[in-house]
Amino acid sequence: MTDSQPHHPTHADHRALGEAHDYTAVVERALAALDLDTKVRLLSGQDMWTLPAVPAIGLRSLVMSDGPVGVRGREWNAEDPSVTLPSPTALAATWDPALARRAGHLLAQEARRKGVHVLLAPTVNLHRSPLGGRHFECYAEDPLLTGAIGAGYVRGVQEGGVGTTVKHFVGNDAETDRFTVDNRIAPRPLRELYLAPFEHIVEHARPWGVMTAYNRVNGATMTEHRALVQDVLRGEWGFDGVNVSDWTAARDTVRALRGGLDVAMPGPRTVYGAPLAEVVRAGEVAESEVDDAVRRVLLLAARTGCLEGVPAAVGPAGVPQGVDGRAVAREIARRGCVLLRNEPVGGARRALPLDAAALRRVAVIGAAAREAKVLGGGSATVFPDAVVSPLEGLRAALPDDVEVTFAVGADPRTRVPHARDGFTLRARYLAADGRVLAEAPQADGKVQLTGRLPEGVTRQDLSAVELTGSYLPRLTGSHTLAVSGTGELRLTVGGAVLFDGRLAPEGSDPFEPYLHPGQRRMTAELTAGESVEVTLRCTADGPQTGDSPASPAFALGHGEPQPDADAEIEEAVRAAAGADVAIVVVATSEETESEGFDRSDLRLPGRQDELVTRVAAANPHTVVVVNSGSPVELLWRTEVPAVLLSWFPGQEAGAALADVLLGAHEPGGRLPTTWPARLADAPVTTVTPADGQLTYSEGVYMGYRGWQRSAATPAYPFGHGLGYTDWEYESLDTTPDSVRVRIRNAGGRPGREVVQIYLAPTADAAPDAPERPARWLAGFAVVEAGPGESAEAEIPLPDRAFAVWEAGDGGDAADGGWRRVKGVYRVEAAHSVADRRLTAEVTVG
Repeated sequence: MTDSQPHHPTHADHRALGEAHDYTAVVERALAALDLDTKVRLLSGQDMWTLPAVPAIGLRSLVMSDGPVGVRGREWNAEDPSVTLPSPTALAATWDPALARRAGHLLAQEARRKGVHVLLAPTVNLHRSPLGGRHFECYAEDPLLTGAIGAGYVRGVQEGGVGTTVKHFVGNDAETDRFTVDNRIAPRPLRELYLAPFEHIVEHARPWGVMTAYNRVNGATMTEHRALVQDVLRGEWGFDGVNVSDWTAARDTVRALRGGLDVAMPGPRTVYGAPLAEVVRAGEVAESEVDDAVRRVLLLAARTGCLEGVPAAVGPAGVPQGVDGRAVAREIARRGCVLLRNEPVGGARRALPLDAAALRRVAVIGAAAREAKVLGGGSATVFPDAVVSPLEGLRAALPDDVEVTFAVGADPRTRVPHARDGFTLRARYLAADGRVLAEAPQADGKVQLTGRLPEGVTRQDLSAVELTGSYLPRLTGSHTLAVSGTGELRLTVGGAVLFDGRLAPEGSDPFEPYLHPGQRRMTAELTAGESVEVTLRCTADGPQTGDSPASPAFALGHGEPQPDADAEIEEAVRAAAGADVAIVVVATSEETESEGFDRSDLRLPGRQDELVTRVAAANPHTVVVVNSGSPVELLWRTEVPAVLLSWFPGQEAGAALADVLLGAHEPGGRLPTTWPARLADAPVTTVTPADGQLTYSEGVYMGYRGWQRSAATPAYPFGHGLGYTDWEYESLDTTPDSVRVRIRNAGGRPGREVVQIYLAPTADAAPDAPERPARWLAGFAVVEAGPGESAEAEIPLPDRAFAVWEAGDGGDAADGGWRRVKGVYRVEAAHSVADRRLTAEVTVG
């Protein structure tokens, strides 16, 4: 057995990645000037998002913000909009680390605009099961693809002088009981799969931060996991950045410090700060251990420009500036689109791209066509300034003489949306004696106080928040009102009290009031054009945040009178029957895919499956756009000629969709995860712990590795995706170190292909070779060529592609080594894991 040598970063390593300065001297001077009480304050958040300033040493307050598709900043509301990129699944579907790096440049620009120094992203947990609620926020089921996209993202952000926090280290691959679950993962899959993306990013991008997860791994909570943090992450891989806890994850002062946790968030009441000073003075831990953590925090401050005396660490070309956010969002959205199916219509040309010149009437169908679902739920939520819906994008792109009709057909929403259209609202912040502490306009019916309070308001004085204003109905009839949140809520509409009661969280997740609060509905008969006064008052008793007695989070929902659901589907069928093409947009939403809970099935919500089937029967030229962040069952996929996956497409959703449907750009995406035909077929369908434990019993057979030994066939395999041209794979030359593939564009349009390289062991493998999957991804490259042109891709074969992890006598992931498995391997150049075009053999000694 051979073991790769741990790599420790040198100053040359950092300079190669754009870090041109040695910060050691300035960090040591700053550290020497601090007393114990100041040191421990630097290891604890001073509030929800920041670390404290220390003016005496030139240290400014360091600001963190959630990502990964935008930079929210300290405010969690629509008053502070953010450029909103497509979901990470869409970015991974491009298979393009260079594009991920450009996304990072944009996000660094956004962070600097908002005064943010550290982005709490990217999320590089794996798609272990399609039920994972945060699936949309992660990249892929494959560790190499995840690591490569994540490394591009990290490099791009940090080249802008903004830190990243790669998360959630490690095993946060589902949301059920995420605060308490003990994920039991054997050393080999832990090393080969779940730790691998983090290792790749540490080696290739040198992130300035890592966030440890809520969950336990093999008995130890990750904020105290010395073996994985101190021994593997820092010792073996040479990570020199800050380890920050997920919010409220730190549990024990001594065990956290000994386990390698540097910063406990949020603050100021955490296991660090004053409790840490107490255990140092009691002799339970040495002050030198505190110093190690403070050094890393000061290094992060220096790298991000928060420590006087040295400039921020930026890329060799300096801080990227003038990045066009809309253009980047649009490019990722169209490059990430995956064309799953594209069959001829009536024996003629394929369904896509559409020929605009031949169209006279286009039916656009589905509630998500009018209101694109661009985000999943949870801490990944940001607020775009504006969203281009599919309906708007198509109307803008089609010629003026093409009639575009719209029908709702079916709505994916299961909750009443936040009050907005027709409402004029303001929020009043009230003291216990009724005094108005502050008042501010409110963009919609959602009030969420997780950042800074309005000027003049303190947590201690705040007793209630009142959302008040008027509503001018557009329609006469029975309007649906809804209240959600935590605390005592009283809703008054037109002088009548419609709700007066207390709402409390139903689950154990402390962030439930913010992520998915319960909702109560009621109705009011309103008349079009007659304004009514509306007031929703919340006296909060929500979870404590720092020194806050309460952090109000509540919302007013509103829905207009709705026609009969059967009638809406009938209207959609009539619109489709009279059109040259029917474009049906089906969707999930933040109600289905979110932090805080896992999915129970993969069905499209509402009656959307029925809608597609009915429309397809009425019009043979039906194109279905799937607007979801994660896999869904496509029960009707063989009934329609074209299925296009747009993921959660970000703010430029409709513009990018029009680019692809009308052929201005081809859909460039390939699946970063396998799409099952049925949930029951997937290799992993259990995300609910039993007796507090979730056993990864599949071992290394997760994702396509598991599908390859299953009798079931997925709807669409890993790596699948069609373009608007055809590719011929002409030659494959390989050595144990690299592969050279030559392909030719055999179609009539320019195109982009993702060349995927898989390794497969043969019968000539070493006699003592361990059991391995049938094949695994070893490399990939994106190539472009015009009609009739050829292109070559040279793809390295890393040493690790031929290795397996062998655990040592201790039996954990920190004890053992990598073994290079000798023998003969098939090297496969492929369009997808199931569509392998060329094969060669290579002997590894």
